[in-house]
This record gives sequence, structure tokens and C-alpha cells, in this order.
Amino acid sequence: MKTLSRDLSWLRFNARVLQEAQSPSVPLLERLKFLAIFSSNLDEFFKVRVATLRRLSKLKKKTRAKLGESPKRQLREVLAEVFRQQQEFGATFREQLLPALNDQHIHLLSAAELSGTQYEWTARYFEDNVRDLLSPVVLDDTLHHLFLKDQTVYLTFFLSQPRSKSKKAEAERVLVMELPTKRHGGRFVRLPDEGEERYVLFLDDVIRVGAAAMFPAYARVEVNAIKLSRDAELDIEEEVSGDLMEKIRSSLGKRETGFPARLLFDPAMPKETLRAIKQKTGIGDEELVEGSRYHNFRDFFGFPTFDEARFQYPPRPALPHPSLPRTGSLLDAIGQRDHLLHPPYQSFDYVTRVLSEAAADPRVSAISITLYRVASKSAVVKALLKAAKHGKQVTVVVELKARFDEESNLFWAEKLQRAGAQVIFTPPELKVHSKLLLIARRESDETTRRYAYFSTGNFNESTSEVYTDHGLFTADERLTREAAGVFDYLIDQSVVPALEHLLVAPFGLRPGLNALIDYEIKQAKKGHEAYILLKLNAVQDEGMIAKLYAASQAGVRVELIVRGIGCLVPGQAGFSENIQQRGLVDRYLEHSRVYVFAHGGTEKVYVASADWMTRNLDRRVEVAFPIFDEALRAEVRHLLDFQRNDNVKARDFENNFIQPEAEGKPVRAQEATYAWLKSLKKRR
Repeated sequence: MKTLSRDLSWLRFNARVLQEAQSPSVPLLERLKFLAIFSSNLDEFFKVRVATLRRLSKLKKKTRAKLGESPKRQLREVLAEVFRQQQEFGATFREQLLPALNDQHIHLLSAAELSGTQYEWTARYFEDNVRDLLSPVVLDDTLHHLFLKDQTVYLTFFLSQPRSKSKKAEAERVLVMELPTKRHGGRFVRLPDEGEERYVLFLDDVIRVGAAAMFPAYARVEVNAIKLSRDAELDIEEEVSGDLMEKIRSSLGKRETGFPARLLFDPAMPKETLRAIKQKTGIGDEELVEGSRYHNFRDFFGFPTFDEARFQYPPRPALPHPSLPRTGSLLDAIGQRDHLLHPPYQSFDYVTRVLSEAAADPRVSAISITLYRVASKSAVVKALLKAAKHGKQVTVVVELKARFDEESNLFWAEKLQRAGAQVIFTPPELKVHSKLLLIARRESDETTRRYAYFSTGNFNESTSEVYTDHGLFTADERLTREAAGVFDYLIDQSVVPALEHLLVAPFGLRPGLNALIDYEIKQAKKGHEAYILLKLNAVQDEGMIAKLYAASQAGVRVELIVRGIGCLVPGQAGFSENIQQRGLVDRYLEHSRVYVFAHGGTEKVYVASADWMTRNLDRRVEVAFPIFDEALRAEVRHLLDFQRNDNVKARDFENNFIQPEAEGKPVRAQEATYAWLKSLKKRR
């Protein structure tokens, strides 16, 4: 069974991100943002995946043999592809984006390109605004160890050719200094305009201009950049007892001092400087990665916009929902019928509104919610705090192990505890990735009714503006009763709920999916129509891939829309002739998961929090929920069809853009989705 490795597949995804930076059809400053996304993604890849492969490669030979694949070989393949992509990244920046900026009268200059007047202005700016922010460290015999912060740009200074023989001017000196991006207020400095020409300078180059004044005793001052990425894995899965919150705190501290995963360095750096850095940090050759003159391209998120709307995507205000009221009770509206919400096309405010309504409603007795990633200034948590202060029973399952959000989640968990909420932490070996909200309210007939919100996306107002997700508001007892069972399980994992409608990992999702695929296989063997349509962020689990191969062999038509990791290889003789796969990268990050099965003509549609990765199916609490309402089921299918027919932003398995058929119309799924959802308010 042929599959593509998880890491190489992920790198293919990042290559699709780079394609957006290369596309002339993307607004100019948005192309820079895609470079920033590519850079940020690659940083995380080194901190997590490359660091993991390095750790695995250091295991004893017998232990490595149990892994099935050689981590050393995988690491070589991964680093070779990373090097190729970085070369392409650099060429994209230098040969495409810089000329495109110049064509629009925007000039990102280097220190060497400054005119005499600009050089003088920059030297004054350095003295007035930057010099006092700098704290160079001398790498000499008095310094025993140099600690480099994670994901931070440092400038190195190589000083030589002393102007005098004084003791202060040693023959050669190497210094290191953190680039003060945060204290300066950003990475870029705007120089004075000259007519319609606009000029921008890296903060790095401002310091290069001022370097000679900093070290007047030396005739030669060479300034270069380095950046270190550290191993980000917390390894708390090995800890199965004790206070989880304390373990998280301790592990976060270890992350800041974790093993080096990659040291990016300027290839023009003097060998004396690199030798001193290696000696003082203890970093070996295997962690060294040749970069460029500038690091941390994610800082391009803060590149000046010049107040030019044409350089960015046109505004796309979130749409009002066609069936949820703009004012008045949302709970009453949910009690009458189901409603689907589609952020960011439709406003996420409906979620925060329903929480605020529940917090203030004297008839609401209890609120239960799962929190995986929340915004830094979370309206969701503020509503929960308000509910707790009003005496309601508030149960919050906080996932402390959400990578890179542990500190934020820890902060909110403690705040909720102080407010009187019941905060639940699951065991270290189990992550809660499901997105559930359950509200209990006493009705006019004195009965208690439950209201639920199931979602593919986090309860996060910030990411809701850029992540595409689906959420279901429902009071359908078939679903709300089972949601209550999921919360019971989260409180006590020894109580596995009996579920008929929800597919819940780690105990019911895999067998449920296997049963649904087996049904399609049986239908195909009988000569009936059989198909499976899947929209996922990742397909990696070997068991599910084998099942899809078996479905293909039986004649089941399988269509995959995979944003990120896709280890299944379509079109293989004897395995996957009936499988097609595409990926979509556009303005918004595709984040929703949808499973569709023909099911003998009575199509089943599930929306889910889970990708088809082993961790999602076996080690996380995930929920796939069916769409019962016929009109809403058709709505999900209609939106999915936009993705299936995209011929503008969709790529095939090999990252080739899918082209419109002869005389066919271009279909851009995200634009079509917005236009169609906008039309709904006129039709309902």
C-alpha cells in the first residue's frame, strides 16, 4: 500500500501557500502575507516535526527498528525538500515581490541602496529611536554560555581592523544582540516619501547603518542575522499523575529552553562569527540551516499598508444570518428549528450572543462548553464568567495541551475557577478537540430543555474571521441528549455513553466511519451507486487510508478535498483508481470537516471537528454530528459542491492548479460561497 509520508505531505501544503505568494492575481500585500504564513508554518514545522524526527533518530537502533521507518532517512528527505522550498521562497521574494513592489512605487531598500540623504536620515533615526534599545553581548572568554531565545532574530557583529592599538580595540571581536522588534514597535521603518515614491527599511538595516557609530574603534563592522527554533514538544504525555496545571507550567518553561531544532544563519556571515556562535551555544552542524540576510518573514504581517485598498483583499463584511434574529432571543429561535452558521462568511457574533443571553437568562440553569483555543480578549469566556457570577452551573472543559495556546488556556482556566466555574482537565494522554456548547433552560411548562451548538471551529472570535467553519445550533433532543453524554464522559472517562447519532472519538468515531464505508462497499458490489465525499484538513491514518483503498477497489467513487496533510496517493493501479484528491488555498484558511456518504440513496451528511489522523481517531475527544434537517443538509452539500468544482484556487495531488474545462466558467469556491450565502437573506 503506497502512501506519502506525513511530513513530506505537509511540506506540499506549505508549497501551496507559497504558490499564493507567487500568484499575480493575489493583491500585492496579501502576497507578502502569504510569505509570512509560509515562514510561520515552517518555523512551527521545525519546532515540532523536525525536532521530533531528530529525537527519534537518536534512539537506540533496536528501538528505531520498531518504528517501521528510518527517522534518519525521513529527516534527510524532509531537510532536502525544505532546502528546495527555501530556495524557491527566496527567489519569490527577490525576483517577484520586490520588483512588483517597485512597480507600485514601494521600495524595500537595503542599507547599501540608500541615497546619501536617506543614509543621513537613517543615521539620525538610529540615534534618536533605536540606539538606546540595543544591548550587545560580547562573545569572549568571560562568557561561558550564550542563550538564544526561541523564534527571535539576533544580529551578530564581527569587528576587525582596529583603528588603534589601544587595549579596548582587540584584533577581532564578535558580539550578539537581540533585534528589538517589539520595543521598537515593529520590524519596518518608513523613510520620507519622495514624490510618489515610498521607501521602507528593515529595522535590521537601520542598525547596520548605525553600527559604525556604535563601534568607532573598528574600521570593519559586519552585521549578520541568526534565528533559533527550539523543540516545542512538551512531552507531558509521559506524565500520567500529579497536578496537570503544574506540569503545563513546568513544561512551558522547558519549551523556552528546549533543544535547538534549527539555527538559521546568513550565508554571508564571517566564519569567525559562526564559529563563535557554535562554541558559545553548543549548537552542532546538524542544527545549522543556511538562510538569507533576513529572518522571521512572519514579520511581514506588519508591513506598511500605505492606506492603499487595492493592495489588499476587498472588504468582505460578515453576513447576517438568514434565519437567526438580529435582535431578540436566539434561544427561542433555536428552539423552533435548526440553524447552520458559516463563519467567517456569517458573523460569529451569534455564538457570543447566545452565550451572553444564556448568562443573563434567569431560566438558564447550566452551561457546559469545551474550550480548545480562545481569543486573547475572549468574549466567550467573559460570558461564561458572567454566567458563573449569576449563580449558574458552568462547566468548562479546558484543553491545556492545545499546542502554543497552553499559556493562554491556563490563564483563562484559572480565571474561570476563581469565578466559581467547574473547570475540567482531561488526562494528559487525551486531548479534547471537539467544539461543543450545551445550555439547559427551564421552559414555560416547567420542563428543562437543552440547546446545543456543535462546530468544526474553536470558540475564538479572532480565528473566526479567517477560518472557514460550520456550526449547528440545535435543540433536537436526539443530539442534545447525546451531547450531554459526551460531557459526562469528559468528566469521567469510565462512563462511555451509549450513542446512536453522534460519532465520538476515541471510542466511536473510527468504528462508525468503518461501518459507513463498509456499507458503501456493499452497495458498490451490488451494482448500486456508491460514493464518499470528504472535506478534511488531513488524511494520515493508515487504517482509514486502507479502508478508502478498499472502497476504491470495490468501485466506490471517492472524492477528497484535503487542505493540508494527505498521505493517501490517488490514482494507483489496484488501489486508488476511483479516488480523486484536491486541495484548496485561498483568502481564508479552510478548516471545516464534512463527511458525505451516498448510503443507498438516503445520503448521510456529517460535519465534524476531526481529521482522519490517528491522533484524532484514537487519542482525542472528537465529535462528528449528523445534519438531520433536509434543507440544511442540502445547504452543506451545495457549499461542498463549490469546493468540488473550484477551478481557480484548487490544486491536484501534485499541486498543479485545476484548470476550467474548455469554455467552462471559472469557479472560485470562497467567492461563490460568500455570494450564495449573501443571496439567502433574499430567499428566506
